[in-house]
Order: sequence, then C-alpha cells, then structure tokens
Amino acid sequence: MGDVILETALPVPRYARGKVRDIYDLGEHLLIVTTDRISAFDVVFPMGIPEKGRVLNQLSAFWFRRMGHLIPNHLITTDVREYPAELQADSEMLAGRSMLAHKAERIDAECVVRGYLAGSGWRDYVSTGEVCGHALPPGLQESVELPEPIFTPATKADTGHDINISREELASQIGTELAAKLEATSIAIYNFGRAEALKTGLIVADAKFEFGFYEGELMLIDEAFTPDSSRYWDTGIFEPGHPQPSYDKEFVREWLRQSGWNMEPPAPMLPDDVILKTSAKYQEALQRVTAIS
Repeated sequence: MGDVILETALPVPRYARGKVRDIYDLGEHLLIVTTDRISAFDVVFPMGIPEKGRVLNQLSAFWFRRMGHLIPNHLITTDVREYPAELQADSEMLAGRSMLAHKAERIDAECVVRGYLAGSGWRDYVSTGEVCGHALPPGLQESVELPEPIFTPATKADTGHDINISREELASQIGTELAAKLEATSIAIYNFGRAEALKTGLIVADAKFEFGFYEGELMLIDEAFTPDSSRYWDTGIFEPGHPQPSYDKEFVREWLRQSGWNMEPPAPMLPDDVILKTSAKYQEALQRVTAIS
C-alpha cells in the first residue's frame, strides 16, 4: 500500500504535536512536518493514509504562495536544501511534506467561513434556523449556496471537539477590534480561494483558517485550503438538497458510521479499500487545485 509516515523523530527539539502535524523548534523558526496520520470524529487512527501528508503540505504551500497579497503567512520555504544542516540526513522523509515557517504567536480561535449550508452549519440551521448566530432565510436546502459567505468562528481545542461560537462570543474573548479584523480577513481569503478554485471546476463550500501575530503583524498560519480544512465539491455533480461528495476523508467517515463504532478511542482499523480510496481522493484534490493557472 506504500509507506506512510505516522511518527517523526528529528534531532531538534519538538515544539508541539497535533493530530496530523509534528512541529519542531528551530529557534527563530519552526519546522512543520505533515504526517500521514488521519483523525475522524476527533480520534486519531492507528494507521495512516498514503501520501496524505504530502498532499496537505503541498496544497498549503500552493495557496500560501498565491495569497501573499491578501495577508502575510508563515511560509518561509519548502526546499529541504535550505533547512538547517542537522536536518539534511532526514531530507528524503521531509521532502514534500514539510515547511520552514515563521514562529507566530497563535490566536486561539478557528476562523471558519461558510459559503454553502453544509456540515454542522446545516445541522444548526435545521434545529434553530440560524448558523452561529446568523439568521438565515427559512426553507433552505442542504448544501445550498448562501446569499453571502458567513463568518462562524469556533474555539480552538488541542484535544476534543472545537465548539462553534457566535461572533459576539469571539469578540468578548479576543477583543472587538481583533475579532472584526479576523472576520474581514477570513472572508477576503475565502472569496479569493473560492474564485480561484472555480477555475478548475471545484467549489470551496467552507474553509477554516488560523492566525497569529508575528513581529506585531497579523499572519495566516497552520494550513490553507486543504481537504482537512476546507470542503471541496465538484461543480459537475453539485446538486443541492443532500450532502455532496467531497475531496477528503468522506470514505472514512461513511465506513465508521456504518461500522457500529461508538466514536470513542480506541479507533478501529480501517479496511484497505477505504484507505486507498481516501488516498486517491486527497491526491485528486492536489492535482485539480494545482492545475489552477
């Protein structure tokens, strides 16, 4: 099935370990290594998805390089030859799945922009008629395009579920001025990415962004428009009224829902066909997105 990278061990201090990324402290900078780990329903699985890490890393790098006119981002380089000397022995593993990044001070908020009614937004709408405090017209269908993109922040959780909050709650946590800046910036980034993706026949239904401060300036960090942080749909088969096929871990989630798993650790082993289909979907997303001219 191909090699997968689940864990990394490098001769530099570890800074943090996320569900998917291993982050190392290089003093002035960070090294972010995207593994092939996969999580679903906030549980990390014991097996990986071949090529997933490289797909996520290369998609983020692609978008970071295209969006510098909107906001600075943390990407310095993905060229392993420019990494410190002590990392060169691991260059084969690091190639394609890592980036050297500025060490920003993270803002503890998930900045989500929704252009379509899907996922937890759809579930909120069905039960309340609203999405994170945004009142929407009655009678909307699942997956329908919204009248305009809406900003629906969430708390940033290192473990467990992120929790959707209102814009007012975000303002009370981080300040009115910064909350307004995050909203405007997130919507601008989303609108740009959405328009670009349409050139290759993809809809960006929603997207999550993270920000931090670097040398006093707001900076886009973490990842950008990857299948783990954005919902990609195909314009050729888009049809409101039901969930849409997406370029992410949809096959994993579908299998898990039918498996009888209680969504609590430990995670079950995934069948080979589910792993391979998921890997193919991620790789297709990379091919389609990077075809944008």
